[in-house]
Amino acid sequence: MSKICQVSGKTANNGYQVSHSNVKTRKIQNVNLHKKKIWSIKQGCWIKIRISSKMIKSLHKIKL
Repeated sequence: MSKICQVSGKTANNGYQVSHSNVKTRKIQNVNLHKKKIWSIKQGCWIKIRISSKMIKSLHKIKL
């Protein structure tokens, strides 16, 4: 499975790791994903999703 949040659609971020001598090497900053079982208000049942930590904090705002 790919590392994508199923709610927000967040994906990995490309960046550079910069050393003390200013040598830049490419790195990938992955999303902080968790497998979570949440209650869906719209469907009226439990659903399992892969969700980022930031979206777990704001689940009450989006009201799945």
